[in-house]
Amino acid sequence: MKHSSSIHRRVLAAISSISIALVATVTHAQDKRGPVTNLPLPRYVSMKANEGNVRRGPSLTHRIDWVFKRRDMPLQITAEHGHWRKVQDRDGAGGWVHYALLSGARTVLIERDMMPVHARADDNAPVTAHFELGVVARLGSCSAEWCRISAGGYRGWASKENLWGVAPEEVRD
Repeated sequence: MKHSSSIHRRVLAAISSISIALVATVTHAQDKRGPVTNLPLPRYVSMKANEGNVRRGPSLTHRIDWVFKRRDMPLQITAEHGHWRKVQDRDGAGGWVHYALLSGARTVLIERDMMPVHARADDNAPVTAHFELGVVARLGSCSAEWCRISAGGYRGWASKENLWGVAPEEVRD
């Protein structure tokens, strides 16, 4: 009986150690920072230029796979190397882009057709506009569930779940 109790304690100690290691790993992954900027990874930015070459690697010698052709399009930075940022769009397409083509100005992509935009962060608030699927809007402040957005001279509050370019847990003033 005493031998069984000793094994039980060792198993519990091993499970405890594994649990602590997993929590530390998850916390570290959530706190990942870019080696160049020391800014969080991943993070959202937007296209500053009307066109931007997307390359296979972080230099001018790497092949251009395609060209982003939408100014203000939201992108997610997933890695950094020198003056290069690895980005991806809403569909996961991406590659390496020179940092000069990117802006810290935040935009979002509307993911729901005829998405209602409300006067306040409340489903019962008056609707001030409807935004079409694929519209790029400027991002303002965000609460846990709502973001203030503007596009085409219209502005208001939209449910965060209908926007790409803002993290679900992100709160902005």
